[in-house]
Amino acid sequence: MKTLALLILGVPLFVTLFVRPASALSVPERLVYDVSWTGIKAGTAVQEVTAQGKELRIVYTVRSAGWLAPIFSVDDRTESVLSRGSETNPIGIPRFYREKLNEGKTHTHKEAQFDQTRLKVVTKDLLKKTEKTDSISARTFDTLSGIYFLRSSDIDLGKPIFIDIYDCKRLWKAEARVVRREEISTSLGKFKTLVVKLLLKSGGRTSDMTVWLTDDSQRLLVRMTSKLKVGEITTRLVGGSYWP
Repeated sequence: MKTLALLILGVPLFVTLFVRPASALSVPERLVYDVSWTGIKAGTAVQEVTAQGKELRIVYTVRSAGWLAPIFSVDDRTESVLSRGSETNPIGIPRFYREKLNEGKTHTHKEAQFDQTRLKVVTKDLLKKTEKTDSISARTFDTLSGIYFLRSSDIDLGKPIFIDIYDCKRLWKAEARVVRREEISTSLGKFKTLVVKLLLKSGGRTSDMTVWLTDDSQRLLVRMTSKLKVGEITTRLVGGSYWP
């Protein structure tokens, strides 16, 4: 089963083409999400991005709802550090990624060090005391930093977007496509959005989901849905500090 953190994010994306200025993003930024399973609130996620010198730092935390904690407790913290980018790549490239996940009886603590010169990533499993090296592409992002690359890029109706994402286990190849424009109502009000369908593949594994990004310069992720074997996970933006 995928981690609750990845489901809440909709497996963050990055785009390989058509970059526009990073001024579309507001940094620092804090986004708060509610996540529900078949209409029942299951947890809360908070994602924050800050600028620290020549780096961007993204921290993502997930906590299970009070009623769920005694049954299946979730306490996750994921962090991504990027080297600051250029005019052609305003977000930059991933340098370091860490995930510390506590989900029921399952515990994960991993770190990934990206080497864009050698096109390699070294991943350490700090609980199992193991280390491995995987090959990556020149446009690989981790599961957090990718969403910010997407938001700083130009996407349009019907235009396919090709994605590489590394999640400490494997490199995912995916395609994202804007299928329509839609106005949706949320607890924060109405948003005009771009509806993006995602298809991810890695070996014989596949996954699909839908995300709603605001149809403006900020490209906020305001909703995400992902079908499970039983039910559906839905994530909704409910607060934070992100308006200019």
